[in-house]
Amino acid sequence: MKILRPIAILASLLMLTANAIAQLSLTPPAQNPPEANKPAAKPKPKPAAAPKKPAVSAKPATPPPTATVIPAPAQVTDDPNVDLVFGAYQRGLYKTAYELATKRVEQTGDPKAMTMLGELSANALGVKRDYAKAAEWYKRAADAGDREGMFALAMMRLGGRGGPVNREEAVKLMASSAKLGNPKAAYNLALLYLDGQTLPQDLRRSAELLRIAADAGNPEAQYALATFYKEGTGVAKDVEKSVRLLQAASLADNVDAEVEYAIALYNGTGTPKNEAAAVALLRKAARQGSAIAQNRLARVLVSGSGAPMDKVEGFKWHLVAKTSGKGDPELDDAMSRISPEDRAKAEAGARLWLGRK
Repeated sequence: MKILRPIAILASLLMLTANAIAQLSLTPPAQNPPEANKPAAKPKPKPAAAPKKPAVSAKPATPPPTATVIPAPAQVTDDPNVDLVFGAYQRGLYKTAYELATKRVEQTGDPKAMTMLGELSANALGVKRDYAKAAEWYKRAADAGDREGMFALAMMRLGGRGGPVNREEAVKLMASSAKLGNPKAAYNLALLYLDGQTLPQDLRRSAELLRIAADAGNPEAQYALATFYKEGTGVAKDVEKSVRLLQAASLADNVDAEVEYAIALYNGTGTPKNEAAAVALLRKAARQGSAIAQNRLARVLVSGSGAPMDKVEGFKWHLVAKTSGKGDPELDDAMSRISPEDRAKAEAGARLWLGRK
């Protein structure tokens, strides 16, 4: 199912983690200090590169006004009638899904079908977008005990869609959804405890909620909790646990986790050293658009440290990373000394890559 449109509360987590990004043993770019206010994201926002020995921050900075939280889509029960609704949705038959869900509500008052109607109305799928109507459906589903409806309504109350902003109601709904086992609700509630604006800041409670979501397989929570363990924020510092969580999140294609896990593998930090696996992950993250991965991959390829030397490919990634603000004076200097032919090939490769985006 499509994700619901998000609201802004994730930035505080990213600012906490911005100083926690591990570095390759290669010298990092001298002109790029941590970017404390760079948002993520989901999905997904990219944290900035940090210096080699970052200071451990026990308290995140005040978040900027925008960021991304990824709510969970409505799910269905084992009821075959509801599966028909969800099946129509999956196939893009939104009008059919709306009709089937409406019929299901009329016949049985099924809360999952109510949540589906809210989803369709909120996202203009098969019907005209109507936030007020979506909020009504979500509220009916929430009142009937549906955890997905609770969470969706909480997100609308936080974002002021379908009615005025109501943070108190949103927190109650999110807490109820989390208590019923919704990992996305637990994750987002953890962010509210972390950012300290909607709720009093409580790093231990935030860590507890992240652990619930991480144990349920939520990759964003796994990545966030990995950072907590790495820095000793809200939990006892444990680098090995941090790396295991990074591995789990990277297996779920969380790009930020891929980068940090790659760097841990490259340096042998909290896990056996494996440069080949590290470089493979850096390549994957670079192709997914991570400027940090592009810069680190460039350094590996230009130096031939951990992978066969390939200066043309390395400088290509260096040029691509520069377009995202990840300049590197040392690589600029090294590039000035290569042959005009190789420089032209690297520039052509970068243009070709950027043209595909």
